Amino acid sequence: MLWAYSPPALFDSVSVTLALLLVASLLLDAWFGEVRRFHPLIGFGHWASWIEKQLNRSVSSQAVRASEKRCSRMANTRSRGILLGVCAWCLAILPILLVTYWLFDWLYHASLYLWLAANVIVLYFTVGKTSLLQHAQWIYRPLVAGDLCAAREKVGWIVSRDTSVMDQYQVTSATVESVLENGNDAVFGAMFWFIIGGAPAAVLFRLVNTLDAMWGYKNDRYCHFGYSAAKLDDAMGWLPARLTGLTYALVGNTKNALHCWRTQAHLCASPNGGVVMTSGAGAINTTIGGPAIYHGVQHDKIFMGQGEKATAAAIALACGLVERSAWLWVAVLVIIAAL
Repeated sequence: MLWAYSPPALFDSVSVTLALLLVASLLLDAWFGEVRRFHPLIGFGHWASWIEKQLNRSVSSQAVRASEKRCSRMANTRSRGILLGVCAWCLAILPILLVTYWLFDWLYHASLYLWLAANVIVLYFTVGKTSLLQHAQWIYRPLVAGDLCAAREKVGWIVSRDTSVMDQYQVTSATVESVLENGNDAVFGAMFWFIIGGAPAAVLFRLVNTLDAMWGYKNDRYCHFGYSAAKLDDAMGWLPARLTGLTYALVGNTKNALHCWRTQAHLCASPNGGVVMTSGAGAINTTIGGPAIYHGVQHDKIFMGQGEKATAAAIALACGLVERSAWLWVAVLVIIAAL
């Protein structure tokens, strides 16, 4: 935990240290973007997939369907699936977390400069702001050029819904929703946990978030096995999501954002995604959401935000909202350090 350490001698306080580390990592992210090869989260994804294949073999769709015929078997299947999911979660995350904690504790006592550099590098890998905004731009450009087919292809890279029959509004809405929600998952959540617990906490948050993205589906294969991964992600993301929603409101249309948050967020399926999407959409004065198809099934999602339905311009507005919000967090730390 960063707060457990004394402030480095060359800085005045923990707040100054945090602000400088955040600035350095955000600058690295802006200059270099996402690592294209050998990204640690990709390696973790392969590790988690291997564990899931070993432990989730017998919790197949056929087993679930068969269990539904008898209530007792269904209960057994659910309990077994949840237990296996907890075991898989622990196997995937705890060894990495323990090694990270030990490494940073050792670095702190071995070399202050190496410890600082390691914090910047880890935060650079856990904060994916530039990658998020770049993906949004890859969708924005063909939309503006009128190439809907290319825009559908690009949006399929960042969302799990069926994109093949999307119209222009649906492509735009899906992109804005992804930018706003992943602003919390890939940027502010990692920053929040870094502020609270240093690099190990930021790593834990991104690993938990990654497992939710891989296992948190409500389908036959993952409805029980991924239950714990989804709930733990909800728990770790609860406070960061609300701080993100508040930040979106502060740097955008505050009145609109808070109104949409208050009246719409509780109607969304995700306890955290609903907060950031409703607040973010209100902050940029646009409407997003509506029916969407996931894995062949239509979900009647609510419309979020307020104003005209999202057009391509809303993508740029959402990206700007995330950008301004990130630097506001840094500014707040600097102000706290100056008090």
